[in-house]
Amino acid sequence: MSKSRVGSMSIIVSFVCLVLFATQPVAKSCTGIQLQTEDKAFVSGRTLEFGITFDSSVIVVPRNYEFIGQTTLGPGKKWKAKYASVGVMVEDNAIIMDGINEKGLSVGSFYFPGFAKYSVTTPENQAISMSSSDITQWIVSQFATIAEVRAAIENNEVAISPVLTPGWPPEVQPFHFIVYDNSGKSLVVEPLDGKLKLYDNPTGAFANSPTFDWHMINLRNYIALDPNNIPPISIFGKTFTQLGQGSGMLGLPGDFTPPSRFVRAAVFSATAIPEKNAEDGIKQVFHILNNFDIPVGVAREVHEGVIHSDYTMLTVARDAKNLKYYFHTYDDQSIRMIDLMKFDLAAKSIKKINTKSTQPIIDVTDKLK
Repeated sequence: MSKSRVGSMSIIVSFVCLVLFATQPVAKSCTGIQLQTEDKAFVSGRTLEFGITFDSSVIVVPRNYEFIGQTTLGPGKKWKAKYASVGVMVEDNAIIMDGINEKGLSVGSFYFPGFAKYSVTTPENQAISMSSSDITQWIVSQFATIAEVRAAIENNEVAISPVLTPGWPPEVQPFHFIVYDNSGKSLVVEPLDGKLKLYDNPTGAFANSPTFDWHMINLRNYIALDPNNIPPISIFGKTFTQLGQGSGMLGLPGDFTPPSRFVRAAVFSATAIPEKNAEDGIKQVFHILNNFDIPVGVAREVHEGVIHSDYTMLTVARDAKNLKYYFHTYDDQSIRMIDLMKFDLAAKSIKKINTKSTQPIIDVTDKLK
C-alpha cells in the first residue's frame, strides 16, 4: 500500500474514532485519590465503573516479559518489561490497565469521552505507537519515577494509536491516565489533538472529562469548604447554630458527574487525617472511595431501548511503600490483597486470579452472649 493511501486510511480511521467517542451509550465513571500516612508512605486508589459488565483479573507480570503495542497499521512499539508489576486486566487482554510496579510507581486508565484525540498512525510513527490500553502497561513496566515517565513522553518515545482494544466493545476507547510514584508525585497524561499533554497533579485526585486543567480551575468554586463546623452566629438578636455535623462542607457537590466527583475526591484527600502507616492508610483509601460507590440504577442511560447503568464494579488501592495491591468488587466487599514481593519477579509467565467472588454473609447468632 502506498504511503499516501496509508495516510488517508489513518485519517479516516481517526475520524471514525472521534465519531465513536461521541456516541458512547453511557458515560463511564472512575474516581482516584492519593493519601500520605504519618510514616511518609503514599497510598492511592480508584473506583472503576462501566455501564456493561466486564470480566476482570488481577495479574502479576514479571520482568523481561515482552510486549508489542497494537496500532491501526498492525504491530507497533516493542518493549521488554524492566520492572515487574501487579494490576488489573480486562477480559482476555493480558495488559495491566491499573497497577503498581516493584519500584512503587503506579498507573491507571480513566475514561475520557468527548476529549480524547489520539495521533494518526503512519509508517513513520508506527514503531513508537501503541493502543490506549497498551500505554499503561508500558508505563508500569518501564519506569520507576514520574521524572522518567515525563522525560520519555516529552522525548516522543510513544504515541497512542486509535485502535480497537481486544475484549472491549467494538469502538475505540477514549482514555486519559494518572501516574503516581513512591515520592508522592503525580502526573496526568491526556491525549489532546493527537499529542500527549502532561500536567503535574498536586491534589492526587482524578476523575473523567473534561480536561485536568479545567477540573483544577473548577476547584476555585469550592475554596470556602471547610472540615470544621461553622460556629453559631447572631442575627437580629437571635442565635443560629448548625443543625448537625458537617456544616463546613455545606455546598459540597454530591452528584455522580465527573466535575463533582473530582471536587469531592480533592476535598476528601486534602482533609483526611493521616493514618499511622500504609496498612491503615489503605483502609482509609477504601473508606473514602466508598463515598464514590455507584449502586446499580442511580446513574443510567437508555440507548436503543437498553438500560445502561453505571455501577462500581471494582475498587482498588495501591501501597507504594510495601508494594501491595488491594481490591474489592461490587459483589464482594471483602478486601483482598496481593503482595508483589512474594512472587518470583523474574518468572517466565504471567500469573492471574479472577476478581469474581461472592460476598460471604456471616451468621453470628450463636456468638451472642
